[in-house]
Amino acid sequence: MEEKSDFKEFDTQKNPLTRKSLLPGWIKFFSWFFLLVGTAGILILAVGFFLNDTTLSLYGLKTEQPYSITGFIVCYLYIFKGIVSYGLLFEKKWAPVAAIIDAVLGIIICILMMAVVPFISETIHFTIRLELIPLYYYITKMLEIRKTWINI
Repeated sequence: MEEKSDFKEFDTQKNPLTRKSLLPGWIKFFSWFFLLVGTAGILILAVGFFLNDTTLSLYGLKTEQPYSITGFIVCYLYIFKGIVSYGLLFEKKWAPVAAIIDAVLGIIICILMMAVVPFISETIHFTIRLELIPLYYYITKMLEIRKTWINI
């Protein structure tokens, strides 16, 4: 005989919280975008010998040759962003920590390209990196949902 519980409605949740529901729409959109960009980064590294003029740019790093130091850095950043996007979209436990590392790395590179490199290189001029604005909101949101994400 099954015992009837007065708390049965509290034992089962009608709308269980998912990790993906913690992400705002704009992060989901950019995650899909960077998942594709990460795949493109792998392809660019794989067939870079056959590509003559390929403009790669991220966070102020710009190159036209995939097999240069800057090209490798940009491609690896694309691939890392793709891995982070995969983790966020497919609800991996490590995703918020990787996203925080991604955002911190992006902020550091933007600040270096904005405040240091123009004084070292004659070909690069001072520009305000607008990528810092979404990176700020991105890192803030990831810090906010990190504990909840891990505990789900």
